[in-house]
Amino acid sequence: MISVMKLYNFFRSGTSHRTRIAMNLKGVDYDYVPVNLAKGENWHEDFLAINPQGLVPALQLENGTVLTQSVAILEWLDEAYPQNPLLPKDLVDRAHVRALAAVIGSDIHPINNRRILEYLRNDLDQEEIAVQAWIANWIQKGFSAIEALLAQDTKRYKGFCFGNSPTLADAYLIPQVYSARRFNVDISAYPNILAIDEYCNSLEAFKKAYPDNQVDAPKA
Repeated sequence: MISVMKLYNFFRSGTSHRTRIAMNLKGVDYDYVPVNLAKGENWHEDFLAINPQGLVPALQLENGTVLTQSVAILEWLDEAYPQNPLLPKDLVDRAHVRALAAVIGSDIHPINNRRILEYLRNDLDQEEIAVQAWIANWIQKGFSAIEALLAQDTKRYKGFCFGNSPTLADAYLIPQVYSARRFNVDISAYPNILAIDEYCNSLEAFKKAYPDNQVDAPKA
């Protein structure tokens, strides 16, 4: 047994970022346990004992149970802590929010994550200009679809992806915008996405989750 949940994560990992956002929105306390992906700490024996897949995030509950995969962790959080729900009540609305999140969680992030990019560089001998083109291609295609969906929704508050409060979709979108900027991808053509990013990052739950504010982020 442990006194508080432990979140094993890396400051600039998009899946870790979205998990921190969700936990902060729920008001759930956790110990931050850094796992440095850049140094390969996720392949160390002690971490593989926690998550045999060698990926972050991993959430260790008070009873010692370990949850992996951010999709599963966020679903568990929403069911275990019903306050500040990440999904709306209406079934159709829930599907819309899940679809927005899935554009990022299924169609952008998985093919732009660290493992894929390292495979392109090291195993397929792709030059960095090709890797950067790969990154921009998938982010811009996904963001174009999200931007169109956001523009069609005339009922939402401009600061959120859906409705008038943060949802699962915002928890997914904000880390992907951070990633786009980190890779110098031009996202100026997406005013709705930029407005959501600006507003959400003004909220405390998002500020606390912001990569540059984490204990393992490099200090200037």
